[in-house]
Amino acid sequence: MTERQAARSSAVAAAEVRPGRPQPLGATLDREGVNFSLFSEHATRVQLLLFDHYEDLAPSRVVSLDPERHRSYHFWHCHLTGLTAGQVYAYRVDGPRRTRESGTFFNPRKVLLDPYARANVNSLWDRARALGPEDNCAWSMRSMVVDLEGYDWEGDEPLRTPLADTVLYEVHVGGLTASPTSGVRHPGTFSGVVEKIPYLKELGITAVELLPVFDFDDRQVLRVGPDGTPLHNYWGYDPFGFFAPHTGYCSDPCECTHITEFRDMVKALHRAGIEVILDVVFNHTSEGNEHGPTISFRGQANEVYYHLWPQDRRHYMDFTGCGNAVNANHPAVAKFIIECLEYWVTEHHVDGFRFDLASELSRGAEGYEMDVPPVLWGIELSGILSESKIIAEPWDGGGLYQVGRFPGKRWSQWNGPYRDDVRQFVRGDAGLVGTVADRLGGSRDLFGKDGELPTNSVNFITCHDGFTLNDLVSYDEKHNWANGEAGADGAGENFSWNCGVEGPSDAEDVEKLRVRQIKNHAALLLLSRGVPMILAGDEFRNSQGGNNNAYCQQNEVSWLDWEQAEKETEVRAFFQGMIALRKRHRALREARFFSGRTNERGLPDVTWHGTVLEQPGWDDPHARVLALTLAGFDGDPDLHVILNMFHLGLDFELPAVDGHRWTRLVDTAAAAGEDVLAPEAGVPVPGPTHHAQGRSVVVLAALPDSGGTHR
Repeated sequence: MTERQAARSSAVAAAEVRPGRPQPLGATLDREGVNFSLFSEHATRVQLLLFDHYEDLAPSRVVSLDPERHRSYHFWHCHLTGLTAGQVYAYRVDGPRRTRESGTFFNPRKVLLDPYARANVNSLWDRARALGPEDNCAWSMRSMVVDLEGYDWEGDEPLRTPLADTVLYEVHVGGLTASPTSGVRHPGTFSGVVEKIPYLKELGITAVELLPVFDFDDRQVLRVGPDGTPLHNYWGYDPFGFFAPHTGYCSDPCECTHITEFRDMVKALHRAGIEVILDVVFNHTSEGNEHGPTISFRGQANEVYYHLWPQDRRHYMDFTGCGNAVNANHPAVAKFIIECLEYWVTEHHVDGFRFDLASELSRGAEGYEMDVPPVLWGIELSGILSESKIIAEPWDGGGLYQVGRFPGKRWSQWNGPYRDDVRQFVRGDAGLVGTVADRLGGSRDLFGKDGELPTNSVNFITCHDGFTLNDLVSYDEKHNWANGEAGADGAGENFSWNCGVEGPSDAEDVEKLRVRQIKNHAALLLLSRGVPMILAGDEFRNSQGGNNNAYCQQNEVSWLDWEQAEKETEVRAFFQGMIALRKRHRALREARFFSGRTNERGLPDVTWHGTVLEQPGWDDPHARVLALTLAGFDGDPDLHVILNMFHLGLDFELPAVDGHRWTRLVDTAAAAGEDVLAPEAGVPVPGPTHHAQGRSVVVLAALPDSGGTHR
C-alpha cells in the first residue's frame, strides 16, 4: 500500500457520517469532506461503497444510509468528513422489483456508478461478466471524487463566435491522432488534439465539433469481424457517464487527470481562436435493453430514466436503435440533462453542443411527440446556456423527423436535405436548380416559416455517419463487410458517384475528375448561407475504403492518415482558400435570408441566372446549371457564382459592373494553385461571357478597374 493509499484508508475509516444535503446531486467536495447525493424515488435501501484504491476488489467501508436521516423525498444523501479528491466510490441500491407493473429494476448485487460522477475508472470492468446474475463488485466500474477548484484558466472563457461566422470541423478525439502517422506524444487523447492545433488553425476552421467525449464503454465487444478481429464501440455514441470525460481519451486515465487534460485542451483551442462543441448523446445509454448490463440509471430509477412499454414495463421502448430510449421529459431527467450541459459550460468553458438523435428528446412519457417538450425549451431558455451554441440532429431512430420544425427557435439543425440535394446536383442529377438555390440561400423553404434564420441550418456534405468526401466520389456502393453485419448496416442510398471506377484508381482522368468533384462539393458548402460543417480529413481526401458506417472500426479504417495529409496538398489548399474566401465576403455568411434589398449600387442581394442572364432554369427538368450574382454591402465587392454540373463546358453571360472588372477568384477546373486565388492574384475576365468547364464551380468578384466599364 502506498503512502497515499494508507492516508486515504485512514481517512475512510475515521470519516464521520453526517446527514448531508440533497442538493447538489453527485459527490461534492467541500472544506470538511464530501457530500454524496443520489436520486432514487422508490429505493428502500442505499449503500455507499468506499474504496481505498480504484482496483480494490472490495470496498474498505460500506455506509448504509438510514432513510430517517439520509433521505429527503427522492434523494438519498450523506456527508463524510475528511474525504478528499481522488476518493473512489460506488453504490448499491435495493427496492421493489415489480418490473411488469412498475418498471423498477433494483438489484443489490450490482455495484452502481454515480450518474453525476465527474470521473469514473473502468480498469476492472468486465461487461460480459456484468451481464450475469452474480455480485459484480470485483469487476465493476467505480466513480471518483473530483476537485473542480484550483485550475488556472488563465483568463479563458467561451469565445462566442457568431454562428454566421462559424466553420465547424467534425472530428473524433481518438481518431484525430490515434494513427502512428500522427507523430504526437499521446496519440488518441485530449493531449493529442492540442498537438494538432497548429494544423487546425492553418486550415481556418473556427470550431471543432468533437464526437462524444462523455465516458463510454470502449471495451464492449460488439461482435467479431470476418477476419476474427473483435469489433468495439469506437464512435462513443453509447455513454454511461455524462459528467465525466471519457477515460480512454486521457493519457493517464487512472490518476484523476480526466478533468485537467480536458480543460487543458479547451484552453489551448481557445487560445487559437477555436471553439469547442461537444456531440452529446442524451437519447439513450450504454445499459441497452433488459438484457444489457446494469451500470447506474437502471439500478437507481429505471422507471424514471427510460421509456418503458406501458403493457409490460419490463421491456424498453427503443427510438434510437440502441436498445433503450431516455425519458428526457420526466422532470428529474430533464433536470439531469440541463444540469449536465450547464456543468460543461461553467466548469469546462465548452462553447456549445450538438445533440445526437435530438428528436428523441421531444417525446413524452409514452413515446409520443410533444408540442412543447420541457427539456428542449429548458435548454433553449437556460440563462447559463444562453450564449452556447445548440445544434440538433433533428430526427431519431423511431421515425420522428423534424428538420425545419424542431421545437424551439434558436436551435441550429443538421440539414439532411442540404446534404442529399447538393450531392445529387454535384453528381449531375438534373432538375434540381430550384432546390439548390434554396440550399445556397440558407434553406428558407425549411427554416424561414416561423422567423428562423439561415444560421438555423447546419450545412454539410459528409459527417462521421456515412461516406467520407473522397469515398463519396470514389464508390457507388457501400463496402461495409468488415463491420461483421454482412453488409446490411449503413445507408443504402448515398447519392454518390464513383466517377467511372469503383474504389481506388490509377487512371489519371478518373483521379482528376474526383479531385474536381471534391472541390465542387467544398465550394458549394462554403458558398452557402448557414453554418458549414466539414468532416475531419475530407480536406486531404481521407478514405475509409468505402465503409459508410465505421462506428466499430477502431483502427486504420477510421483513424486519420497524416501521411495522406502530407501528400494531398492540392485539396487541402483549396479548402483553406475557400474558408478564407468565406471569411472575406460577408455576402456568403449573412445571418439573414435573401430579401431583395439593394446595395448602394442598386444591385439586389441576389439575382439568379442560367447561362443567360436572369433566366434560371427553374422549370427545366434537364437543367444542371445555375448562376447567381450576390450584392456586396458596406464596401464589399459583388460576387458572381457559376455552377456548371453539366458534363460539357458552357459559356455564361456576365452582368455589367460599371467601374469594375470581373476577376476570377475560384475555378474548380483550374490547376492546383490557380483553383482558388486571393483578390490581389485574381485573373481578370476579358469579355461579356465566361466559359465554365464541365462539372465546375467558378466565383468572380467585381474589383475596381481604372479602365472604366467592363463586363
